[in-house]
Amino acid sequence: MAVVGPLSRIARLGRNICQNHRLIFNKISQRRGIASCIDPSHGLSDEQKEFQKVAFDFAANEMSPHMAEWDQKEVFPVETMRKAAQLGFGGIYVQPDVGGSGLSRLDTSIIFEALSTGCASTTAYISIHNMCAWMIDTFGNVDQREKFCPDLCSMEKFASYCLTEPGSGSDAASLLTSAQKKGDHYILNGSKAFISGGGDTDVYVVMCRTGGKGPKGISCLVVEKGTPGLSFGKKEKKVGWNSQPTRAVIFEDCAVPVANRLGEEGQGFSIAMKGLNGGRINIASCSLGAAHACVLLARDHLLVRKQFGETLANSQFLQFKLAEMATKLVTSRLLVRDAATALQQNRSDAVTLCSMAKLFATDECFNICNQALQMHGGYGYLKDYAVQQFVRDIRVHQILEGTNEVMRMIISRNLLTES
Repeated sequence: MAVVGPLSRIARLGRNICQNHRLIFNKISQRRGIASCIDPSHGLSDEQKEFQKVAFDFAANEMSPHMAEWDQKEVFPVETMRKAAQLGFGGIYVQPDVGGSGLSRLDTSIIFEALSTGCASTTAYISIHNMCAWMIDTFGNVDQREKFCPDLCSMEKFASYCLTEPGSGSDAASLLTSAQKKGDHYILNGSKAFISGGGDTDVYVVMCRTGGKGPKGISCLVVEKGTPGLSFGKKEKKVGWNSQPTRAVIFEDCAVPVANRLGEEGQGFSIAMKGLNGGRINIASCSLGAAHACVLLARDHLLVRKQFGETLANSQFLQFKLAEMATKLVTSRLLVRDAATALQQNRSDAVTLCSMAKLFATDECFNICNQALQMHGGYGYLKDYAVQQFVRDIRVHQILEGTNEVMRMIISRNLLTES
């Protein structure tokens, strides 16, 4: 039945607004700074600006046009990620001799921030994959590095990080998944929860208990898909992060070669935590990209949307809100980049700064995206508008890679124990 009269005009107006929004978002995805005060290229070297541009262009051309579809259809965009790997984004801070790009933590943060303007969910998975590849590169022996890293860096194979269990989230050192050594294999039993990529990925970096209670009884095994005894739970239905599957990973008398152990027995928890220090920078960087996109979306919406006879940009209240959003974005970016530099330099304050960066950036960037949605009014709640997806996708960043409550514990413990 055709819509007629005033309703048809309203329907056309709605379609035009949605179409204009898509055009605005595509333009935003193709531009790095627009307003110089929030330009993410400030302070970067010429080389960093070049690969930042490559990442922004990839986000605009290969990710943002498909972001909504990946979310709604829950597509794991394997081929797109392999295209990203061709640009060096599959093993950004893995050493070049096994196929990595050999870049710094700061370089990595810059890249993930740029990619997230195109799709925060997909970029977040790429960041987890990079963390796993780095762990194998850093703590694996020559054979392990040569076996796993090249395929991970090319994203011919994908990796998942397996630490969290149904009964041990923030208290990761209490994990129960066991690995009993029998001859030249470990017999693995237990399960992991909320595993990004679970079931669709090829390599699982698993923390398991080979010794007594506590962190010193934990070891790290690399489990390959297809190993007998490895299975997966149902695909979880999530609020966001829908371009990456999430499942439980289950081990039932799963025989894993001793040759697949990273480091020595008892070093697993230390390996896991060192991986997470970088992971916290990575996920904070993904939040930066989403917030950057949302500031620009909100800015452009205020310039074109009219209420009470004038554009929303003329409202001093909204001007002040936009100013606060921009200030929090730049503040978050500076903190994340400082923490990335500290981690690269192996400074004594690196762990605390990584926790500060993750806490502050993921909280404030979520608030920025949420405020951008509010500025869009009812339109912001429609799935035709990218702003709602950024809100849904980065909400979980305040939970994973160590909850923000745990980040507060790490920071306060550092303050209270230093003399």
